[in-house]
Amino acid sequence: MSFKIAIIGAGSVGFTKKLFTDILCVPEFKDIEFALTDVSEHNLQMIKAILDRIVEANRLPTRVTATTDRRKALEGARYVISCVRVGGLEAYADDIRIPLKYGIDQCVGDTICAGGILYGQRNIPVILDFCKDIREVAETNVKFLNYANPMAMNTWAAIEYGKVDTVGLCHGVQHGAEQIAEVLGAKSTQELDYVCSGINHQTWFIDLRLNGRPIGKDELVAAFEAHPVYSRQEKLRIDVLKRFGVYSTESNGHLSEYLPWYRKRPDEITRWIDMSDWIHGETGGYLRYSTETRNWFETEYPQFLEAASKPIDREKRSNEHASHILEALETNRIYRGHFNVKNNGVITNLPQDAIIESPGFVDRFGINMAAGITLPEACAATCIASINVQRMSVHAAISGDIDLLKLAVLHDPLVGAVSTPEEVWQMVDEMVVAQAAWLPQYAHAVPAARERLSTSKVKTREWAGAARRSVRSIEELRAEKAALKQAG
Repeated sequence: MSFKIAIIGAGSVGFTKKLFTDILCVPEFKDIEFALTDVSEHNLQMIKAILDRIVEANRLPTRVTATTDRRKALEGARYVISCVRVGGLEAYADDIRIPLKYGIDQCVGDTICAGGILYGQRNIPVILDFCKDIREVAETNVKFLNYANPMAMNTWAAIEYGKVDTVGLCHGVQHGAEQIAEVLGAKSTQELDYVCSGINHQTWFIDLRLNGRPIGKDELVAAFEAHPVYSRQEKLRIDVLKRFGVYSTESNGHLSEYLPWYRKRPDEITRWIDMSDWIHGETGGYLRYSTETRNWFETEYPQFLEAASKPIDREKRSNEHASHILEALETNRIYRGHFNVKNNGVITNLPQDAIIESPGFVDRFGINMAAGITLPEACAATCIASINVQRMSVHAAISGDIDLLKLAVLHDPLVGAVSTPEEVWQMVDEMVVAQAAWLPQYAHAVPAARERLSTSKVKTREWAGAARRSVRSIEELRAEKAALKQAG
């Protein structure tokens, strides 16, 4: 087989390498072309050198090109994969820093909440630019695989306004299944069957079976509470399981941002989170992790390049969906996964226009969703609250309507639990002014927002959050890695 895959945001070096090696685990794909594109020439050259080394070490005919000219990379592509982060860590830092001034303490801030909504405002205009180029220069039946957050908003915009065949991909379901299999004593996730459905980052294991035996709420609660690690790291997630009756795919820290009950007071935050790793609820945890990862990669790049000389081990193919979807579409080897698509009746008690995440099967005929799923009422209620925020956020990003943007932020569950309308209005003004370079649709609104900020009397405070850790230096990271290696 010979076709072209374009990867936008290929400068996300570690993730691009994973996608690349996964795809090359499919024997029929050895003769394809990967076209890498990114706004960073520096990152492009680093990832190209790594991928070239992999191709050389495995004696493959695979072709790898790299260019900052996105349109050139998209020419003739059959598949386009996006893993972009518009505004980079600079804008992301403001997604965390500015809401903190108004009492909004986020762990991740990339899906909804104040940070996720502004992230969507930065991404959506760029996503629509991608879609325009895809329609004009890619293959006629091109498929767009979006890995970038905010997943639902990006996918919504690409389908509804970009008019491109798009599927959103995430790995939360797989990670949740791995946890469940472990606490139940399964040897692997192969022993676990499940239906997991909802919206991205609020997906619910509504049917669980271990070797064919149904697993109920009480058994699952007991298994998690008996686990020596998860009982400590996933306290909030276990509490939601007890109250809702089903387990959420999302991590302790991320889940806490979508519900208005666990992060609205500093003393409550510290009660429900765990500081052993960023993902369990630390203030700005993912920002710290991303900063450290970037610094680590830049310093340790020679070691990453050397590691690329090893043969591809097909047994270590990851559970990221992309390679499995491409394999199913091209070879007709059927794949079952969980995909982000427009609802259109798949989940009976969620809005039809929403982007849902639910089970589907892939073959030559495309992605075929399992329809007629009904969520437990509490799960549907929390999903609908987020969907309403996502819908307003997408419409605001398309129209450049700053008042609609403020209403979207006001209706966010956590923001609404913490902030007053006056605080929300000022916070959005501050975020739009700070991120104006990445928000062209709001250019007309920036002068007035800046003027309002100069006369506002809404009080803010400077604080690090309820549970903040400092970014570790390369030396600290290296020492920690050595200690873990010695202990293991």
